[in-house]
Amino acid sequence: MNRVFIILFISVSFSTTYAQEKNVFHDKIRADFGQLLQDISDHYIYLNDKKVDLECIRQRYQANIPNLETNEEVVLFFELLLNEFYDSHLILNTNTASSFRLYSPIYARIDEDKASIVNVWQTQIKSDMPNLLGAEIVKINGKNIANALESFPTACHYKEDNRVREWILNKVLAGRYNEPRLLTLRFSGGEEVEFDLDSIQLKQFSSLVSSEVKQNIGIIRINNSLGNNETINAFDAILEKMKDTQGIILDLRNTVDGGNSYIARGIMGRFIEEDMPYQKHETVECYSDAPEIRRSWVEYVSPRGEAYTKPLVVLVGRWTGSMGEGIAIGFDAMNRGTIIGTEMERLAGEMNYFPFQHQKYGYRLSTAKLYHINGMLRESFIPEVYVHQTTIAKDEVLQKALSEIKKTPQD
Repeated sequence: MNRVFIILFISVSFSTTYAQEKNVFHDKIRADFGQLLQDISDHYIYLNDKKVDLECIRQRYQANIPNLETNEEVVLFFELLLNEFYDSHLILNTNTASSFRLYSPIYARIDEDKASIVNVWQTQIKSDMPNLLGAEIVKINGKNIANALESFPTACHYKEDNRVREWILNKVLAGRYNEPRLLTLRFSGGEEVEFDLDSIQLKQFSSLVSSEVKQNIGIIRINNSLGNNETINAFDAILEKMKDTQGIILDLRNTVDGGNSYIARGIMGRFIEEDMPYQKHETVECYSDAPEIRRSWVEYVSPRGEAYTKPLVVLVGRWTGSMGEGIAIGFDAMNRGTIIGTEMERLAGEMNYFPFQHQKYGYRLSTAKLYHINGMLRESFIPEVYVHQTTIAKDEVLQKALSEIKKTPQD
C-alpha cells in the first residue's frame, strides 16, 4: 500500500512540475511575443506601408502559443511572424534546420499565376547547369504555383497583392534548409523538365576582396565582406596596384548579406576629392503622448587617401544587398560612377537589433528609411544602364561594363 502511495505521489509530483515548467515556458513566449509586437508598432518604419493586419497576427499567433513544445518550434513561431511583413530585412539572428533560407540562386517574377525565372546568380555558380532564364516554374515540390503560394505558412497579409506574391514565391524558392527544392520547369518550346535547385553549387571565396585586370581595366570584386572591417585594408592594397589602369569596375553582385556604413564610406572615399552627400535617412520620433515628428538627415562621404579619378563602373544585381545597395546609390548620387545591372536585393531601411527578454537571440527591425539624394527610396533604385540577363554562359553585365569604360574619352 505504501509502495503504491509513493508511486502515485511521485507521478503526481512529476506531472505537477512538468505542468508548471510548461506554463513558465509559455508565459515567457507570451512576454516575448508581446514585446515583439510592441517593438514593431513603435519602431518598424515600414509598418504603415504594409498590407498586414496586426490584430490578425495578435490573435492567430497568440492562440498558437500553447501548442509550442520545443525551442525549434519557438524559433519558427517568431520567424513566421516576421515573415508576415514580406520584408527580407526583418529577420531573427538565429535559425533552425526548419527555417527558410534568406535567398535562392535564382530569382523569379510572377504574373497572375505564371512564375518565370528572370535572374540567375551567374557570377557565383560553380557547377554546370542548364540555362534556366525565361523558364516557367510550373511546380515546386509537386505543388503548382497557386498552391505553393497559398500554403506558405503565413496568415495575415494580403496574398493577392502582386508584391506579396512575388516575395512569397522567392521565399519558397529559397526553401527550408531541411527540405528539397524540386522544380518542374516549362521552357519556351513546351518541354517540361525536373530540376533540383539544390544541385546548384556556389563558389566559396577565401579572400575578402578579389581582383583582376582586363584590357587595362581593373576589376575589384567584394566577396560578401562588407561586414568585415579588414575589407578596407584589402581594398586599399588592390586599388594601389590599379592606380594606372584605364578605369575601375567595382563588382557588388556578391554582397548578399550586406554590411556596415564604415566599410561603405571607406570604399567610396577613395573615389572622391571633396565631401559629398551619398544618402538620406528618415525616421519618426515620438515620446509618450506627444505627437510623432519626422526627422531626416543627409549622410556625407569624406575623401580618404589618394583619390582614383578615372572612370568607375559599379555592377549590381539581385544579390546586391543592404549596404551594397547603399554604395550603389551613393556612387550614383555623387555622380561618381555608372551603375550597371538589374534591380538589387531591395533590402529596405536602416536596421537596429532588438534582444528578446527570455530568448537567447533577438531580431532586426528597419527603424529608418533610406533614400537616394534625389529623394528615391533606396529599394526602388534601378541602375542607369539596365542589362536584361539572357544567358548564364557569359557575364553580360561585366561585358557591358568593359565596353562602357573603353568608350569613355581619356584625359
